[in-house]
Amino acid sequence: MQLIGMLDSPYVRRVAIALVRLGVPFKHQPLSLFRHVDAFSAINPLLKAPTLVTDDGTVLTDSSVMLDYVASITPGGAALWPADPARRLAAARATGIALTVCEKAVQTHYERALRPPERRHEPWVERVRRQLLAGLDALEAETPASASGELGLAEISVACGFAFTQLVIADVAPAQRTPRLAAYCARLEERPEFRAVPAEDGVEAPIAR
Repeated sequence: MQLIGMLDSPYVRRVAIALVRLGVPFKHQPLSLFRHVDAFSAINPLLKAPTLVTDDGTVLTDSSVMLDYVASITPGGAALWPADPARRLAAARATGIALTVCEKAVQTHYERALRPPERRHEPWVERVRRQLLAGLDALEAETPASASGELGLAEISVACGFAFTQLVIADVAPAQRTPRLAAYCARLEERPEFRAVPAEDGVEAPIAR
């Protein structure tokens, strides 16, 4: 199994951490959508990160699709979600909010990094900013006081989304705006699964054993 994409992407990182968490062997190729276009498009012409190439050569796109597939073929994969229905619903809500934060953070970053200032549509930029901050506010309000021993997709997604905001748009969403969320994610980042897969450009994740 191969995971393609840079770990500074929250979507690539959430898949990598989940694979490490489940002990799924995989090879990581830290290819950039911008610097390694030819190499990436040879694997996935859609140029979508992350890309997962399964053992039989099937190419999957979208992190949630990948994680659903991995959970279905991995003993213990169900552990990525709580078994209790009420706790599973809460985890699904947190995951959905975290993925919205990721989406809006990526949009904000690309607007600033790729679009010339004179071509930006400020009402759209402001709308995206409000959505981003609303998502972070929701996570702040619903974040538990401490990180439990559990590590599922909700925890992984929340921490990866928050780390990405601090990596690329900390001026828009400073950590001190959501102190409870920041402290919670800092504790998660100390876990070995997160430390093995840092949110850094060009870093290659270890092969899970």
